[in-house]
This record gives sequence, structure tokens and C-alpha cells, in this order.
Amino acid sequence: MASRIARLIRRPVSTLLLIRGYGQVRNFSHHILPGGPVSSKSLKEVGYLQKASPYQLWSRSFASDNGDQVDAVVPFMGESITDGTLAAFLKKPGDHVEVDETIAQIETDKVTIDVASPEAGIIEKFVAKEGDTVVPGTKVAVISKSGSSLSKAPSTKKSEDVVLPSPPTEKEVVEKKKSKAEKPKAPSPAPPKPSATEPQLPPKERERRVPMTRLRKRVATRLKDSQNTFAMLTTFNEVDMTNLMKLRSDYKDAFFEKHGVKLGLMSGFVKGAVSGLQNQPIVNAVIDGEDIIYREYIDISIAVGTPKGLVVPVIRNADKMNFAEIEKEISTLAKKANDGTISIDEMAGGSFTISNGGVYGSLLSTPIINPPQSAILGMHSTVSRPMVVGGNVVPRPMMYLSLTYDHRLIDGREAVFFLRRIKDVIEDPRRLLLDV
Repeated sequence: MASRIARLIRRPVSTLLLIRGYGQVRNFSHHILPGGPVSSKSLKEVGYLQKASPYQLWSRSFASDNGDQVDAVVPFMGESITDGTLAAFLKKPGDHVEVDETIAQIETDKVTIDVASPEAGIIEKFVAKEGDTVVPGTKVAVISKSGSSLSKAPSTKKSEDVVLPSPPTEKEVVEKKKSKAEKPKAPSPAPPKPSATEPQLPPKERERRVPMTRLRKRVATRLKDSQNTFAMLTTFNEVDMTNLMKLRSDYKDAFFEKHGVKLGLMSGFVKGAVSGLQNQPIVNAVIDGEDIIYREYIDISIAVGTPKGLVVPVIRNADKMNFAEIEKEISTLAKKANDGTISIDEMAGGSFTISNGGVYGSLLSTPIINPPQSAILGMHSTVSRPMVVGGNVVPRPMMYLSLTYDHRLIDGREAVFFLRRIKDVIEDPRRLLLDV
């Protein structure tokens, strides 16, 4: 019995591998000896698939040969942003990039988002195209960490398989020329003459059509919604800038030496707006359904025009800041807005907006309310005009102020008192110190 078992163990065990659809059959044996190790051959040594098997070619197309590829994807854009437009690629395929180097920019309704490279290497290809709408997690580019580019797949079509058309004979060429000569040419129709009443429009070649940016579309939507929602009314006043400009001229050097920032006129108007909002709290309020929400804080939004569109960064708790702190915050936010690095959090909220069209030379305007706020102050250019002071006509630097407000909430009385308060503190800045 023992000898019979030993003979069975020494007999090689054959295994058949059947690949459905290929008819490939390979045998390999495992020799198991009593008390000895198990000897086996690797699949590569056995060769159970042919080298040119279509299965192998299909499997290689789904993986990198060296496994060193990484994907650059669209990052998280913010709580209120779900998608964006791939505005531009800053690199090209084949360019070398470092870790966290920007390779593309995503334009959203509010800010511009950078797509950074997750690893250092070479850009092999772009997966998305400029103008595509993308969401967080969308793959934009493929980057090779080793710096090697993808090798082109070999052509599966052999040169001998290409059949070239035979050249035409001399007889065919002569007959073709005769048929062309005998065929009469149809006279081209004369262009229709425009009627006397038909307007002469410029040719389309002199027009240029470009798509609107997402930021511009968002601004247009919000402004139109503001017009459709609010009962907007605008009231005006003018302010003599003599004393504020003299204050700035007298202390600008000492102010810059101590605080490291220039003393501008904007901080005076922010402080004036804060004083006006404290005297007329209804201007700082907002309608919510059938209720009025009175805000116990004052966050001043400053409208800033940038090459990409209008953005409105917010000065938080402006009522608790002095002139120097306001000037520093305005300088920081304006630089970020022009560089395109301002964040969504720095533009969210705001209870009142100031728009300074005077920096562009605007003399008078009626700004549109920035929803969901209830009012907006418009500043304009300072112009020397003849004014009557003490019975005498003298030149004075004058500025027109405008306040556009929601008449559903704010009456004309409160709006006029608000503007008068700003006029008083600008013409006599000592009122801010004494709170009178």
C-alpha cells in the first residue's frame, strides 16, 4: 500500500489552462516529492499566452509602463461655487513643472482658482480643453514624475497593406480635358442692388465676438436681479473737500512714517459712512420676507474695478477701526483684487457699499444696490467750482455724493439725513473726534 501511494505522488500532475476565444492550451507540471519542496514555474516561463495576444495589448492600454504618472485635478472652489470654466493653460505639454506650480486657471462666478501640479515632472498631455466647464475633482492634465513623455503607439497598419491608386492613363487625361472645355460656364448672378430704404450695415468682418467671462455674467445677473427686486431711488448732495484735503496734506508724511501706509480720502469717507449708519440704523438694515433685520455690526464693502470685472471686498467691523487700520485693509484688499488672489470669504457679506467712481473721473452717477444690502454710496471726482462762502464767491474743491437706496425700507427723510451726516463729518473732520 505504501509503495502504491509513493508512485502516485511521484506522478506529475498536469493542469490545463484554457483561454476562451483563443484556443490556447498549455500544460505545466508540478512535481511533488515526499518531504521535498514544491517546484513551480512562473507564468512568464510557462508562456501560456502568445506574445502578440490581443488580451495583452488591451491590458497595457490601461496602465502606465513605469507607473509614475499623476493627475492634476481641479481643487475645491468654495462652499457656494459648484463649477467653473477652464480659462487658460499657463503651461504647454512637454514643459517642466515644480510641485504646486500653477498650470491652469479656473474662472468662477466670483474668483479665479489656480490648478497646481501635485508633483514635479513633465506635462505629458492636457485632458480638458480651454472653455470647458469643470467641477472639483475634474482631471485637467497628466504629469510624468520621471520626466518621460508617452511613447507613441506603433502603427498597426503595415506599409504593404496600403494600396495606392494607379496613375491615370494618357487617354483618360485627354478625355477629361475635353469634357471640361465643352462644358459652358454658367454666368455668375449679379449681386442684388440694395434698396434705397435698406440700412447700410457694416460688414461682419469688422465685428469681433468673444464669450462673456463667468465673473461678468455673474455681475450682470446680480445687477439685473437688483433692478427687478428693489424699489430704487437716488438722492444727491455735495460736499466741500477743503478741510479733509488740508488734513491729509498736513499729516500725510507723519501718518506714513508711523503707520507705513499713505493717508487717503477713502478712510475719511468710510468713517463718515460708519457715523451715518450709526445715526440712521435703517440704512444698515435689510428686508427678509415680511421682517426687517437690523444689523448690529457695520461691514463696509468697497467696489473695486479690475481687468476681469467688478469685485466687492469687505472691510469687517469698520466701526471699530481707526484711519490707519482702514487704510491698511483697503490697500491689502485692493492689491489682492487686482492680482486676482482675493478669496471668496473676503468678498462675502457686507452691510453697506461704497463705490468710488471719482477715481475714473466720474462727475455724477446713480449706482445700483449690491444685494442683499439696502443702500450704496456713490463718490465722484473732486472739481474746483465757484461757491459762496461768507458772502464771497471763492473757488472750492467740491464733490457730488449720491445715495441709492431701497425705498421699500428707507424713506427719503432717512436717506437725506444719512447724506447730510457724511457731508458734516467730511467738511469738519473734528466732529468724528468729538462725536457730534
